[in-house]
Amino acid sequence: MPRRITVQERRARLARRHHLAPQTRARGVAEVATDLVALHATDPATVHLAAGARLTEPSVAAVEQALYDERTLIRMLGMRRTMFVVPSECAPIIQAACTDEIAAVERRRLVQHLGEAGIGGDDPAAWLKEVGDATVRALSARGEALATELAADEPRLRERLGMATGKPYAAVVNVTSRVLGVLAADGRIVRGRPRGSWISSQYRWSTAEDWLPGGLEPWSPGAARRELARRWLVAYGPAPLADLRWWTGWTAGAAKQALAGLDVVEVEIDDGGTGLLLAEDAVPVRKVGPWVALLPALDPTVMGWAGREWYLGSHAAALFDRSGNAGPTVWSDGRIVGGWAQGKGGEVRHRLLEDVGTEVAGRVEEAAAGLTAWLGPIRVTPRFRTPLERELSG
Repeated sequence: MPRRITVQERRARLARRHHLAPQTRARGVAEVATDLVALHATDPATVHLAAGARLTEPSVAAVEQALYDERTLIRMLGMRRTMFVVPSECAPIIQAACTDEIAAVERRRLVQHLGEAGIGGDDPAAWLKEVGDATVRALSARGEALATELAADEPRLRERLGMATGKPYAAVVNVTSRVLGVLAADGRIVRGRPRGSWISSQYRWSTAEDWLPGGLEPWSPGAARRELARRWLVAYGPAPLADLRWWTGWTAGAAKQALAGLDVVEVEIDDGGTGLLLAEDAVPVRKVGPWVALLPALDPTVMGWAGREWYLGSHAAALFDRSGNAGPTVWSDGRIVGGWAQGKGGEVRHRLLEDVGTEVAGRVEEAAAGLTAWLGPIRVTPRFRTPLERELSG
């Protein structure tokens, strides 16, 4: 009979592995990113808020130091074609396990769009390669640059491309961002420090070789997928195969092949389902003391599993948008009990969606007040708005 891991033990694992209980908080941002595998970065604010919720001494400066000075973290496109901040030593793994395939798809799509727009003549693929190489050379000469500066150096980046033609949201844009996106997905250029504050998404660019000595170390796809699966199981196991497939964006065959190279055991979870766990990690995990946390939109813990019932309960309609993007959440002892948002005056407002008792409610109030003070004059609006977040922020 496989060992049974209860919901309570899964929540204890979550609290410890994700640095959410007070006694498990991390000292460094790189430690947080490593133990969570990756921090969601589609919304720039998520990186700082997710790290801050898990640090013994949270600060914006600590995140920026790790990202832009020490460069122990790097921002890149990864699993499910999503932007993440990942440990620099893990970037080559994610590149080979996920991003290389994404880059190939993005390149083919852009070549198609260029051809439809009449850009590049009879060979838009050759045009894209030539412009990409010239852009990398210009960037290497500058050291770092904004997209507008690169477009000044390489005028072909100013070619206009129609997007979503025939749709209500159709637009005509420069190809600049599309070309830079493909170069970044190829692992040739890197997003650096943003222009403006830490909630800005207008980044300066550098070549990968300038940003990381030697660039990204090459991995074989099979070895990279195996290592990424291992790291995910440490952080998010036990979990069904379906959760790993969803999180990585892999096919069933790729996921099974990755697991075949690992010593994995099956355990019984939740209502009798089967979860996967590294054999070396199958020992029981002790409970932690009471804890609460206010996690940001798209937090890696909230978005770590496809099957979320064991920590989300019946609150999805209020806390997720229709595309499955999570809004800001309130946690207590390993489960989501409410949501929060920043009001127009900067105060953090919250709403509990179930009765948690006066003691827990009081701790949530304290956490909200602490987050209000931490944010100060910064106003954070999630990129993907959810029903409760909209209501609380109004």
